[in-house]
Amino acid sequence: MMQNIGQRRGERQVRQMAIKPILFNTEMVRAILDGRKTCTRRVIKPQPDEKHTYPLGFVTDSTEKKEVGCFGFAANEYGVSIQYVKPPYRYAPGDILYVRETFAWCPCWDCGFDTIPNGCRNPVIYDSKKREHGCYMYRASCKDNEYPCVDTWHPSIHMPKKAARIWLKVTNVRVERLQDITPKGAESEGVGNLFYDDIGYGEKNYGTEVDPEYGIAKEQFAWLWESTIKKSDLDRYGWNANPWVWVIEFERCEKPERV
Repeated sequence: MMQNIGQRRGERQVRQMAIKPILFNTEMVRAILDGRKTCTRRVIKPQPDEKHTYPLGFVTDSTEKKEVGCFGFAANEYGVSIQYVKPPYRYAPGDILYVRETFAWCPCWDCGFDTIPNGCRNPVIYDSKKREHGCYMYRASCKDNEYPCVDTWHPSIHMPKKAARIWLKVTNVRVERLQDITPKGAESEGVGNLFYDDIGYGEKNYGTEVDPEYGIAKEQFAWLWESTIKKSDLDRYGWNANPWVWVIEFERCEKPERV
């Protein structure tokens, strides 16, 4: 089997752009909108086994097409006994991502803002299926009960591409251990403005000061990470387990002309 594994540090090579979805919870959407979040970590599933702990890099070419785009872990630096893992949606530098977030449809007839000059601050569109005018509302940008017409918030997983308002361009994809994150890297995850009590730990603290040895931001990120993992999976994917993760870096961009 012929194959080429490039960029041994784990950074994936640029290829032709593709448009793909990515999910974020409400707090992380707010961090993106504020410009605080430019990176996300996603746990590698399944994790490479205990015998394959040497990261080789992404497969850039192979006679086995299913391996192209996967990341190879080997038993040693010589590439003996390689185990492959596939990144989520095969994210790669140059890809354009549309953010799926908690949303709702707000019809004009139920809202009333359409009767007020310049009353609606959102783009009004026509939904051919519902046969009505309205706009999409986003939980991250709304206060509780700000829009009484919104009686149902839909989970981000159900957001259609046409409802997306945030577009991101992937600038880098790499692989590393979770605990290898630096305080600066933790800040790029958007934790700098999170409160401790928002995730169930201690008093309020913005955590923007960085300790050279560890850093409050890194500590906050560890707690944030724990809050996203199911209790049944903490032994495998929790902070103390120090799993391998995908590190996906991105920047804001405009919506592509062709979607």
